[in-house]
Amino acid sequence: MAEGKVYLVGAGPGDPGLLTLRGRECLLQADEVVYDGLVNPLLLRLTKAHATRTSRVDGPTGRRLDQEEINTLLIALAREGKCVVRLKGGDPYIFGRGAEEAEALLKAGIEFEVVPGVTAATAVTAYAGISLTHREDASAVAYVTGHEDPTKPHSALDYETLARFPGTLVFYMGLHRLPEITAALISAGLSPSTPAAVISRGATSRQRTVTASLESLPEKVTAARLRPPSLIVIGSCVMRHERLAWFEAKPLLGQRIGITRPDAQSEPQIARAIELGAEPVLMPTIRIEPMQDWTTVDKTLDRLTDYDWLVFTSVNGVRSVLDRLWQTGRDARSLATIKLAGIGPSTAEALNEYQLRADVVPDEYRAEALAEVLRDQVAGKRVLWARASRGRNILPRELRSAGAVVDELIVYRNEDVESLPPSVVDALRAGDMNWIGLSSPSIARQLAQLIPADARSHLGKSTKLVAISPVTQAAAEEAGLPVSTTATSFTWDGIFEAILAAEEPGSSTFHKH
Repeated sequence: MAEGKVYLVGAGPGDPGLLTLRGRECLLQADEVVYDGLVNPLLLRLTKAHATRTSRVDGPTGRRLDQEEINTLLIALAREGKCVVRLKGGDPYIFGRGAEEAEALLKAGIEFEVVPGVTAATAVTAYAGISLTHREDASAVAYVTGHEDPTKPHSALDYETLARFPGTLVFYMGLHRLPEITAALISAGLSPSTPAAVISRGATSRQRTVTASLESLPEKVTAARLRPPSLIVIGSCVMRHERLAWFEAKPLLGQRIGITRPDAQSEPQIARAIELGAEPVLMPTIRIEPMQDWTTVDKTLDRLTDYDWLVFTSVNGVRSVLDRLWQTGRDARSLATIKLAGIGPSTAEALNEYQLRADVVPDEYRAEALAEVLRDQVAGKRVLWARASRGRNILPRELRSAGAVVDELIVYRNEDVESLPPSVVDALRAGDMNWIGLSSPSIARQLAQLIPADARSHLGKSTKLVAISPVTQAAAEEAGLPVSTTATSFTWDGIFEAILAAEEPGSSTFHKH
């Protein structure tokens, strides 16, 4: 068996968008991923590989990573012929112990490649509005570890040299030693009034920055209860934080928003949440499955010319029909004689992906509005509705009352998930979720079944629910879920707009992040 290869990949800090293109390529081809706790788990959506999270173990010097165990695992997986990605926060070679892993692989005769990542010092400070080498502040920058090897008899840091350094100092992983670090620099001659900052959880929705003089920084950081991971930045460049902190000005910074869409279809919502500064929490309540038996679908697609209209009320319906046409040797030409209707812009956009345009899209994105728009056009016509295995039956009823002959064709299955991810359940129980988006009545009803009883006291308080439409709101409330606000535009973008409106200063649900 040919041996595999190990890629030591830097994932960047926090924001999943900071992964490099080469890093993405490696994840796409990986058989196994071994990732650190600081890696954003959203990056694992890029791979179908089996993923193993490294964990810290208790030792005489506190909790630490067992590096030898990681090295052994990488070698063993490669010897099984696997393509292995070792995914590390930041950059593998900047306080990341990547070189140690490379040495172990080299000694074992395992082929490896190092894929650099965006290191925390450059990314996190930029997200905090701090330019480390602004021409008016510094012409040099020093990266320093605040967490040395605990087995070393003496510190390798020369604080007198650091105190004289003509530029910006950046300490990695030094939060737990902040009083000792600042005291040592002041004792070595650095002015107590030197501007300094600690950036906590940088490039994530929970980023917080505390600035102060070097002397008073430990006290202010303790009062703010900052948590690791963190960076300590020392130098006049810190003064620019207040004006240039673009990331911390995002409107939903610090908010955790539950995305209840099926997992494979939540990418647009993940991207929108991150764009607004929020942390998307994936909590699918339903899953979309293909048909187990395509016989009825295929027979119906064989006679599409019998129909005047083909109506879609979901993106899933569009993709199921068009993909099945292709899989059975046909293509969009099968729709040449039929008109197309979509329930809203997302459905219309899905048709556009297949180079098709909807003939009808209502101004309001719900079945009642679609039926109203079609009513005058379908009398005496044959209509085919491509639908899920379950859902509301308003549309066919209204179209039949308008004189249409309506056939319903189930083209995909809508199934309930059995449980929420354990991390989501823990967050719900702790009240550590700010908003949950409900995008359909079936999702609302299923969420009501999945939320544990001991988490319900947080609903409507620390954890608020937003419905995509009045119909979904009614279904949620009937199931016992209190809805705090409802979108006026019946899309996921509308859900985010409703959250933004509710979080505006002066609104009844606003709270300072």
